[in-house]
Amino acid sequence: MSILIVDDERDIRELIGDILRDEGFSVRLAANADECMAAINAEAPSLMILDIWLKDSRMDGIDILKTVKRDNPDVPVVIISGHGNIEIAVAAIRQGAYDFIEKPFNIDQLMVVVSRAMETSRLRRENSELRRRDVNSSDMLGSSAAFRGLKGQLDKVTKSNGRVMLTGPAGSGKELAARYIHAHSNRATAAFVTVTSATIEPERMEEVLFGRETPERGVEPGLLEQAHGGIIYFDEVADMPLGTQSKILRVLVEQQFTRAGGQDKVRVDLRVISSTTRDLRSEIQAGRFRQELYDRLNVVPIPVPSLEERREDIPELTTHFIEMFHKSQGLPLRRLSADAEALLQTMRWPGNVRQLRNVIERVLILGEGSGPIEARELPGQDSGGSDEGRLVIGGALATLPLREARELFEKEYLLTQINRFGGNISRTAAFVGMERSALHRKLKSLGVVTGHKGRGGEDDDDEDHG
Repeated sequence: MSILIVDDERDIRELIGDILRDEGFSVRLAANADECMAAINAEAPSLMILDIWLKDSRMDGIDILKTVKRDNPDVPVVIISGHGNIEIAVAAIRQGAYDFIEKPFNIDQLMVVVSRAMETSRLRRENSELRRRDVNSSDMLGSSAAFRGLKGQLDKVTKSNGRVMLTGPAGSGKELAARYIHAHSNRATAAFVTVTSATIEPERMEEVLFGRETPERGVEPGLLEQAHGGIIYFDEVADMPLGTQSKILRVLVEQQFTRAGGQDKVRVDLRVISSTTRDLRSEIQAGRFRQELYDRLNVVPIPVPSLEERREDIPELTTHFIEMFHKSQGLPLRRLSADAEALLQTMRWPGNVRQLRNVIERVLILGEGSGPIEARELPGQDSGGSDEGRLVIGGALATLPLREARELFEKEYLLTQINRFGGNISRTAAFVGMERSALHRKLKSLGVVTGHKGRGGEDDDDEDHG
């Protein structure tokens, strides 16, 4: 951890440097703005002590402060001045300074401020590291053909700077896919900032994105500025107001913007990832989304499959959620029974992975001890679908003659199992207890085509996707 001291008076900067070295700190010195910026570009310090008046420099202390808080917002800056007054102190604090010390200063006072600022710096670094570790630990899970196709596409874009548009149903894991790109990109150590368009009031959208400047509160960075050097993720971008869309388009073109109430241009280096559950082409035709913005955001379109397209991954995802809830909430570390696993893989999942996660949490909270999770514990299975042990049949099946009802049941049952195993006939045959050739004959007799096509169009009949 190093402290950068910037002061045009040699005696002052060397005195402060000697004091801090005696306290065990690593110190670097700069006499003007150019030396200061060169030192920062070489290695960002843990703390800056900055003189507000710098003779013969192209930037004064306030200008340097603005630049540091823009490019290195986690670095605390302590302002010192021999011409100190309340106006200068207020101006420095408004621009993001950690504290203000007036020359001549008391050494004890200096050390108290430095110690507190260094502790702040340490906590900020730890928080950043924890955020990065959290992103890396929430890795993507799955082995199905649909999942492998998604991960293959994501891996191709991680190292580029191209804009990505993630599409797919709600709860399918679009934000996790965006975080996967971030965690494996060259920007992994920088910020990942989410813009949840649907939850921001339209009249506040621009202030939230671009920030604002007021005499009372000074500079308040917006989400775009907070994401400088990292990734900005527009969740449900179709919910963004039209007026804001045009301004975001300008930011993408110019890589700069002006805060609300401000005049200075703020430059940003961003990678943009967007997501939507809607058909943006239909939104464009309806006049709710700008074609130009769509063209800018949709450089690399990547569809995220629904959970029903990757049923094979349900056991692995379920095990992950059980372990996660055990660690985070102390819930029982249970496993799935074979019946529960089969039922989860054949249920409908309109809420996708998010719904599965919620179901598992509910089962663990309300569950029966620490033994295997049984099918009867799953939602809608309380009575096992029976009335005093008798199977209850409803709908069209109950109105058909026995032969037709049996054929309809067999057809729906086998289709469900084929979907469960991602179209793999061998694994389906093993589960239902039939020879593979016999299953082919049965499917043919029921009018079911046996060659199941995966997302990429491949025939999954002979391939093991386990």
